[in-house]
Amino acid sequence: MIEANREHKGLVVSILVSAFEDTKADNSINFVVKQDKNRVERMRTLMGYLFEKALLFGKAYISDDEKACVLLIFSEKQKVTLKTIGLNLELVIKCIDLKNINKVIKRQNLVKKYYPHESHVRPLIIGVMKGNFGNGTGARLILEVFEYYKNNRLPVVLDTVTDYNVRLYQKFGFSIIHKEESLGYPIYFMRLK
Repeated sequence: MIEANREHKGLVVSILVSAFEDTKADNSINFVVKQDKNRVERMRTLMGYLFEKALLFGKAYISDDEKACVLLIFSEKQKVTLKTIGLNLELVIKCIDLKNINKVIKRQNLVKKYYPHESHVRPLIIGVMKGNFGNGTGARLILEVFEYYKNNRLPVVLDTVTDYNVRLYQKFGFSIIHKEESLGYPIYFMRLK
């Protein structure tokens, strides 16, 4: 696996947009991204935002074949800075439909409610480039990342909206700690045992 740096931003954004651009179902990305003719460009803004957050407060990893990536946040490193305020404003202006701001805030409040208040590791997003889904690239990367952090004493927590991902994460040892449906689609909050 490759630890990503600023020079990898274009690649990571491309992987993530490719992974999610054809998804029309209710999910966290479509929840945030304004659904119009500029949807893909708005997705690029969101993925760039997530990459920047990972570099500021965690790590970003790319599979050796450069077809998958995972972005992590370490909760104890997160803080509000001028940079994060700027990133948040850019996200609101370029990506989020203003009528969705309240829903996005509600989702963020759910994350605060169901994520542990002690320090933890949070995979922000995991993506596999279109055409490579199901061939094991993403699973190998996840295994490599977990192996790298196996002696980590912090809980690993995440949220997902698809049954497929729930089953996948359960194979990696995650269990569901809460299922929330107040936003009109299910969000599964999961923790590594």
